Amino acid sequence: MLEKLKKEIQESADEEKAKILQRFFKTGKGEYGEGDIFLGIIAPQMRNLAKKYGGLPLVKIQKLLNSKYNEARWIALVILANKFKKADEQEKGNIFNFYLKNLKNINNWNLVDISAPHIVGNFLFEKDKKILYELSRSEDLWEKRISIVSTLSFIRQNEFEDALAISELLLNDEHDLIHKAVGWMLREMGKRDIEILKDFLRKHYKNIPRTTLRYAIEKFEEEERKKWLRGEI
Repeated sequence: MLEKLKKEIQESADEEKAKILQRFFKTGKGEYGEGDIFLGIIAPQMRNLAKKYGGLPLVKIQKLLNSKYNEARWIALVILANKFKKADEQEKGNIFNFYLKNLKNINNWNLVDISAPHIVGNFLFEKDKKILYELSRSEDLWEKRISIVSTLSFIRQNEFEDALAISELLLNDEHDLIHKAVGWMLREMGKRDIEILKDFLRKHYKNIPRTTLRYAIEKFEEEERKKWLRGEI
């Protein structure tokens, strides 16, 4: 089954789209996605393949996650997330631990975002969140992004405490992808409780990166958004 999937992945490749994705995901020397390789497969195609080959066991998913191709790893993670939805508690734990063992293979933002909330966040919702705080202090960009994006699962269930705490820990991070991720989570909180968002922004206004602020207030009315950007809070 794995060989058939690999064959279909290769057959779905599009050289022109691959060139666009290589630039979009910053795969050049010194960029955040340095060395990542894209085949040029669009998301609907990948989701169809993930659904078609959803019966792959973890040992085969491991081989897919070891692929040099970003799309192959993306498909592997979607298969894993779909398995997690249907799994019992013991199997969810196995999938969660499998995910943590593969952090080195979850090495671009599209891979983090398609998997972290669905596996890490959902598994930890009513459990100890210590691992998220450890990841937030990592030197690895993707582990830090996993720590904050995983909290999207909590936010969707109106639990904001950990999202706020990890946002605070990451406010001084230097990377734009962390600024964007924190702003995204803050915006999601604001959709559910605008006053919690505003309180956080007021408390940290002097230190909040501009990108984070822009993402966080994206859904505000235009005049209010301008006031926040001018510091008239």
